[in-house]
Amino acid sequence: MRENFFHPVREVDREDFRTQRKLKMTTLSRRGVVDRQTKETRIRLELLLDGEGNTELRTGIPFLDHMLSLFAVHGFFDLKIDAEGDLEIDAHHTVEDIGICLGSALAQALGDRKGIRRYGHSVVPMDEALAAVTLDLSNRPYLVYRIPSIADRVGQFETELVPEFFRAFCLNGGVTLHVDSPYGSNTHHIVEAVFKAWGRALDGATQLDPRRAGVPSSKGAL
Repeated sequence: MRENFFHPVREVDREDFRTQRKLKMTTLSRRGVVDRQTKETRIRLELLLDGEGNTELRTGIPFLDHMLSLFAVHGFFDLKIDAEGDLEIDAHHTVEDIGICLGSALAQALGDRKGIRRYGHSVVPMDEALAAVTLDLSNRPYLVYRIPSIADRVGQFETELVPEFFRAFCLNGGVTLHVDSPYGSNTHHIVEAVFKAWGRALDGATQLDPRRAGVPSSKGAL
C-alpha cells in the first residue's frame, strides 16, 4: 500500500510556525548602533528592526522628529536618536548626517542580508495626497525622488532637505529607493505620506522569509 505523504496543514501547525518565526526574529535582535562626530554634528543613533515602533528622538529639528516618528511607528522599528548640529547655520548638515547614520545602522542591522525579503512597496494616502515608495535592499544605492511642486518650508523646515536625507540614507544603507507622489496640494501631507510609506515599505523588505536561508539573489551575493 502506498503511503500518503500529503497531510492537511492544521491550524495548530500554522500557529506553531508563526510562533517559531517570531521567536527567530526576536532572538536575532537585528540592531544597528552608530556614533558619528564631525565638526558640524554629533549623533548617536540606535535602530532595532524587529521592534514595536518606539522612539526617543532628539534631533533639534521638530518636523524631522515628527517624520521619523511616523516612519518608526508604521515600520515597527525602535529608533533612538540623540543629535546636536550647527542649527544656527541651517539644518542641512544635521539632516544629512542623520540620514548617513540611519543608513549605516540599517546596513549594520541587516548584516549579510541573508533570509530577508529584500523588496518592499507601500502606497499611503494622506487626505488629498498620495505617496508610493518602492525599495530594494540590493546594496546598490540609488534614489529616484518625484513629488509635486511643494512649498519651500513646512514651519521652519526646508523641504529641499527631504531628498538630501533620503540620498544619504540610500548611499550608506545600500538601498535602491523610489519615492513617487503623483498628486497632492498640501506640503505637510505629501511629506508625511512619503515617510509613512517609506516605513511600511522598509518593514516589508527587512522581514525574514522563512522559506529562504541564503541571500535573496540569483548571484548568491548582494
